[in-house]
Amino acid sequence: MSSARDHDHPPFGFSTRMRVDFADTDAGGILYYGRFSHYVDRAVFDYRRAAGVPLLGEPGHLYVVRAMEMTYHAPLRFDDDLEAFVRTSRMGTTSHSFDVRIERIDADGALHVADARGTVVGVSSYDDPRPTPVPPALRAALEGFESRTH
Repeated sequence: MSSARDHDHPPFGFSTRMRVDFADTDAGGILYYGRFSHYVDRAVFDYRRAAGVPLLGEPGHLYVVRAMEMTYHAPLRFDDDLEAFVRTSRMGTTSHSFDVRIERIDADGALHVADARGTVVGVSSYDDPRPTPVPPALRAALEGFESRTH
């Protein structure tokens, strides 16, 4: 993990690096578009770890993906080094949204390859998926993390 503070990527204050796995590519070695969300998830989990919040939510407010939007700008290939920038972009009553920017890193620098925006809603349990209010501790942790990383 690294901090986006070392980079010129406002409004992102957090980033993490990873490589494209062979299993996520097509016969030509290109990252299959449907697998980009796997890298978004990994980046969001790294962000949650760094922010000190439960990875799946806390009892009574478990995360369920409500929406996910991806925009693709360039391909990624097997073993490409990528950097994903993550931020919490909105805090609602029962949900929060995050933005992710993915860049390919190589000897020539960085290339912007994709953007994602997701919204997760907290539910009481996976068996009882009624939305629950964002716990004050979660709100404080995410807002505090964002203020510290900018």
